[in-house]
Amino acid sequence: MRKKRPHVATLSEVKIQRAGEEAVITYKDPTVAVGHLRVGPSIQSMTDAEVLDLHNRVLRAQGKMAREHEHVAIEIPAGRPQIRYNKKCDQWIPRGSVLRCIVHDGGPGGEASIEIDGHELSLDEFGRLLTTYAGWGMRIMFVPRDETERTPEIEVRDVKEGEPVYREQPNPFSFEEIGE
Repeated sequence: MRKKRPHVATLSEVKIQRAGEEAVITYKDPTVAVGHLRVGPSIQSMTDAEVLDLHNRVLRAQGKMAREHEHVAIEIPAGRPQIRYNKKCDQWIPRGSVLRCIVHDGGPGGEASIEIDGHELSLDEFGRLLTTYAGWGMRIMFVPRDETERTPEIEVRDVKEGEPVYREQPNPFSFEEIGE
């Protein structure tokens, strides 16, 4: 189970240790991740209360920035590569923050594979690509394979057992119009 993010705390909630120029803030609640704060040489003369105050100020500033930041997802235009292979990391990485993909079931034992720009990635390769956004959230929208460049209307509602998870669209053509 992934641990919770460090949060603004009091001295009674944490244990503070120094490791060189870094403070290691361990929460007494074991479900909270350990915080690491690079302070510099001045850490040696700081009290635990001063270290924790600095840690809390950093967390508050991060929270403020997150609340004030208007995220705009970058989608690479159609016809341009959405992913690139990074030799240093030995993996595919996204060039933007939106991916248009096709899901296939041709992997070993019918395992899913994900096609992006004509590159078919195994689940392992796709998972490694996703780790470049570790810590972020993700929404996945399934659309017809020829509509990956279009953002569909989104309807927020619960789905009953056995009910289709897509809205049926009327056929825009009659047989007479297409010559049958």
